[in-house]
Amino acid sequence: MQEKGNISIHTENIFPIIKKFLYSDHEIFLRELVSNATDATQKLKRLAAIGEYNGELGELKIKVSLDKEAKTITISDAGLGMTADEIKKYINQIAFSGATEFVEKYKDKGDEKAIIGHFGLGFYSAFMVAAQVEIISQSHQDAPAARWICDGSTEYEISESTRTSRGTDIILHVAEDSEEFLEEARLQQILDKYCKFLPIEIEFAGKIVNNPNPIWTKQPSELTDEDYIKFYEELYPFTEKPLFWIHLNVDYPFNLTGILYFPKIKNELQLQRERIQLYSRQVFITDEVKDVVPEFLMLLHGVIDSPDIPLNVSRSFLQADTNVKKINTYITRKVADKLAEMFRNDRPGFEEKFESTGVFIKYGMLSDDKFYEKAKDFVLLQSTDKSLATLDEYREKIQTLQTDKNGSVVMLYTNDIQKQDAYIQSAKKRDYDVLVLDQVLDSHFVNLLEGKLEKVSFKRVDGDTAEKLIEKEFKMESILSENDQNAIKTIFEEMMGTDKKTIELEALPADELPVSLVQNEFMRRMADMSKMGGGQPWMANMPAMHTVVLNTNHAAIAKLLKLEKAEQHIQAKQLYDLALLSQNLLIGADLTRFIQGMVAKI
Repeated sequence: MQEKGNISIHTENIFPIIKKFLYSDHEIFLRELVSNATDATQKLKRLAAIGEYNGELGELKIKVSLDKEAKTITISDAGLGMTADEIKKYINQIAFSGATEFVEKYKDKGDEKAIIGHFGLGFYSAFMVAAQVEIISQSHQDAPAARWICDGSTEYEISESTRTSRGTDIILHVAEDSEEFLEEARLQQILDKYCKFLPIEIEFAGKIVNNPNPIWTKQPSELTDEDYIKFYEELYPFTEKPLFWIHLNVDYPFNLTGILYFPKIKNELQLQRERIQLYSRQVFITDEVKDVVPEFLMLLHGVIDSPDIPLNVSRSFLQADTNVKKINTYITRKVADKLAEMFRNDRPGFEEKFESTGVFIKYGMLSDDKFYEKAKDFVLLQSTDKSLATLDEYREKIQTLQTDKNGSVVMLYTNDIQKQDAYIQSAKKRDYDVLVLDQVLDSHFVNLLEGKLEKVSFKRVDGDTAEKLIEKEFKMESILSENDQNAIKTIFEEMMGTDKKTIELEALPADELPVSLVQNEFMRRMADMSKMGGGQPWMANMPAMHTVVLNTNHAAIAKLLKLEKAEQHIQAKQLYDLALLSQNLLIGADLTRFIQGMVAKI
């Protein structure tokens, strides 16, 4: 028996579109064909489980074979198989999904989501790399084996086959422009990427290349910490162990399983996105999960598997859907609950991990109001003495000493411990506490807390003298008369010449710097945010507007009045240069001259 016919396509010229453009990446032909083989095998197992197939199942592994001389790739399974009529029905009528029909037929018998196939189009991805495709299949039913062959046009040929064993071989005669896929290493790479966790064993080059029972398919009660760490190493070889993990396992109102790992972060510059892999029934789909996973958790590692995430026809891209939003919300809540549980049950362990988890927590608080409401109870603030405290604990700790004249608690902070050390030490002399907020997100985080917390303000420690930052009611008399102060201001104005910074005179404690540079907190914060992509972009490139503060109670300032005019300018310049140096603003030729001048005095 031999028959010829035409593939049933109801829209003119759709076949070349499917062949060339349906899939964004040609390498996924192997994913689709191996997935179809898995589908056929699982269908057979399901029929056997419900008593509708009574034959021997035998070895159900899928085999991928390469013949470089013949220029063929063969995908073989021992699954359901097809009769000639089924080939004509499922293969020749594009978009008629065998899986859909199977699920519909057996939906009352449960486990209908165990079938991978959905669109009925995956088979045609074979023509992206093959000049000719053969199907040789023996059905599990009592029917002759069939052979189907097509060269990528709408014409096909079908005939009887001499095959005697149940299952299907898909034989790809690889086209000249796709001979890269005739390399063993290339096929191995594709199998590792897309088929690593398919639920049926896959054999290639004489060995099993997949793990059909990944741990996300098991219950958390079945697993040990060692199991989770071993799986992480399987996903990310040669990577440092994760801090902890969250096992996702929900079946209502959507189906979702997976494991999310919190990586150890040594350097914010090392953060990598696209480390979460999305699967649909153990078939790898993508590592671009921005719609499924909240933005602030994109830096996590791990696996998410859900058949309820809608994909487009090529199973390559996510489609907008209410389930995606529900899953996104669920993951956010699950992470918040896990962090809260860790904080309650093991605070020392939580604090030890906070250097890494703080990035996620702050990012989450910035981007999600519901996450903020939970995280405000366990986010930690670190002082320069390395101590950690929650928002409430820290507020209580400093409110006696660091409450300003208006009743607001002032939280002093540094974003550069080394550069701002003189200001930090000055604050500590007065028993003020200084927070360390030196991460990339902290300029935004400070603004968030000021907006959320009542009667709390943040001021960078080098923004002014400690007393002025706290704004306590105080009045200190200057050791200089008003005339002497005016003379001091004139000396600095003459010395600075065209450097037209604002000069202010303050009667400060004698142990403060003789000359200091301060910058308006609002302007500096806006500039910092602009560099991070917030605020007004034009502010990022604005020159820093500093005010020069002269401490009229410092001996070095008073000494200037006793010097000759030329010497006054030299000494004033040195005091000003020291202020610039403390802010890392003395650079280039000015720095060289300063160093040479200091060396000359040795």
